[in-house]
Amino acid sequence: MIKPALRPALFAFAALPLALGLAACKKTGDAGSADASSSAPAAAVTPPAGKQWADVVAKTADGNGMVMGNPNAPIKIVEYGSLSCPHCAKLAQESMGPLKGTYIASGKVSYEYRSFAIHPQDIPLTVLVRCAGPDAYFGMVEQVYANFDAMNEAMGKGLDKAKSAMSLPAAQRYGALSDALGYTDFFAARGLPVDQQHQCLANMGAAEAVAKESEAISAKGIDSTPTMFVNGTKVTGAEWKELEAAIKAAGA
Repeated sequence: MIKPALRPALFAFAALPLALGLAACKKTGDAGSADASSSAPAAAVTPPAGKQWADVVAKTADGNGMVMGNPNAPIKIVEYGSLSCPHCAKLAQESMGPLKGTYIASGKVSYEYRSFAIHPQDIPLTVLVRCAGPDAYFGMVEQVYANFDAMNEAMGKGLDKAKSAMSLPAAQRYGALSDALGYTDFFAARGLPVDQQHQCLANMGAAEAVAKESEAISAKGIDSTPTMFVNGTKVTGAEWKELEAAIKAAGA
């Protein structure tokens, strides 16, 4: 089991070396599992006029997560994921099509994503997907995961510049880090203007919020990504087949 290094210094200024050994974001085994007993089938719910349920996105009440789908869905998925985690990327690549097209579309299932910063690069990535606004949020998260290998390759080429960025004043640091790692170009190509990105990244409060949220997640005993819950019960494993089995058992 490898746990994320949640040291305040890492999150305050991203002063530690960037992690390239990303294969260690998912632990083996689990501390709990979804109830294998089946619930009664849930009824489908019609989305608001002119919308699909996947278009309905809102912040959680505490503002730390984003929810897609029917806010009153009887089956609620919560994922704690890292935007730098290959296991999270694999899950997203396999799950988002059927999850949105079948389960969320039915109005029976909602999906909440909470960013868990386990590597320094998770901080600018999280700030940037949030910078795009609620309507674009999940699309940006999907783009990061869909292009995970290419982004990781580009990041590797920019490590020397990224290290230099760490010596800049705090308000310039994350913008320079994003530029060096190729994130700025990546998000600009997907409709998020460079000036807007730099403005979001210069807001140290946004970075500190990601840090505090991740420390709170760790304090709950969550120590790997992806970690998923269905109606409050932890899902055994971290693959789509296991998540799908859990939501079917819950009545989907």
